[in-house]
Amino acid sequence: MEEWKEFSVHDITRRVKVGFVGSCENDYCNKTETDAIPMIRTTDLTNYIIHFDNQKFVTRTFHEKNIKSQLHKHDLLIARHGDNGKTCIYESDEPANCLNVIIIEPDNNKCDYKFLKYMFDSSSVKNILSGTLVGSVQPVLNTKTVENLIINIPPLPIQKKIAAILSSLDDKIELNNKINTNLEQQAQAFFKNWFVDFEPFGGKMPEGWKVGKLGDFVEIKRGGSPRPIQKFLSDEGYRWLKISDVSSLSSPFVLNIAEHIKEEGLSKTVFLKAGSLVLSNSATPGIPKILDLDTCIHDGWLYFPKSQLSNEYLYLLFKEIRPQLVNLGNGSIFTNLKTDILKNFEISLPSTETLSKFQNIIKPIFEKVLVTQREIKQLETLRDTLLPKLMNGEI
Repeated sequence: MEEWKEFSVHDITRRVKVGFVGSCENDYCNKTETDAIPMIRTTDLTNYIIHFDNQKFVTRTFHEKNIKSQLHKHDLLIARHGDNGKTCIYESDEPANCLNVIIIEPDNNKCDYKFLKYMFDSSSVKNILSGTLVGSVQPVLNTKTVENLIINIPPLPIQKKIAAILSSLDDKIELNNKINTNLEQQAQAFFKNWFVDFEPFGGKMPEGWKVGKLGDFVEIKRGGSPRPIQKFLSDEGYRWLKISDVSSLSSPFVLNIAEHIKEEGLSKTVFLKAGSLVLSNSATPGIPKILDLDTCIHDGWLYFPKSQLSNEYLYLLFKEIRPQLVNLGNGSIFTNLKTDILKNFEISLPSTETLSKFQNIIKPIFEKVLVTQREIKQLETLRDTLLPKLMNGEI
């Protein structure tokens, strides 16, 4: 630690700015338009890379007019509101602009850009910044606060070594995430090919398959909540699955649950064993997940104690029909996916032989996803254990 010295963020960076603030709805354009420029928003940020799944684009005119929110390769982006403090590095050489994020351009002669990201990921810095948020309705992170933040950093060669250790873990995590995304896409494509397009069966539903309501083939029940819930929340006890545990989870499997309830609340809720399938019916409805751990579920979840269909089949079915369920719920945003909507949803029940053949293809894919997801969890735990030790010079 003798070589570590204190600097303000201002001292080791070329600029600390906030991206465009305000509405740019009138400046959005289609990706296919000539000179369309990516517009990076808080929702595009992950804790490692920028995801472009629902990317917005702006006109080049807007981009050239708003110079201060233009991005350069290796800029560090920090969420200004929402998930305050979430960090991401802009890795592209292509021009881009940004909305409502803080931009930090490191001085490469003083600070390694990856090291700076991990410094902002450390609990010590996050705790400082969380205590400086301003505003009561939607607290935001102030650029001056970030710029004046004092951090303790080692010489550049040591910064690069620390960053290399942590980024190697993040690289493997991101690779595993891509593998799982690809596997789930394969599984969904198989489902659509067999049970929507009926391609293995000549393009039409085979004779002998039953047509009925989902409730005819699957028992659908709702979770329960002890009330007032605040009296039952605890640091230990039975796990308590919330919608927020899965709303940003891309994996089919739930491996992490943040909260617990006391044993006294068990009689007022529903306890499920690992391997159970659940479906959200409130807050963000229509999200299917398979549990990899035991948990209690509140009345914002549906579960399926008896079914003629496998968890994997139901998971893929719910992913396929979610847009239709949304429409049946009277709008794109609704607060409650009523049990009756699901029970009365018309489906076809394939023959036992077809379900068995499909399960033989799909089950190994889900098993591979689960193994990979467990490895991701282990890697994240290792990274999160090493990060504070590396950042305070303990290692």
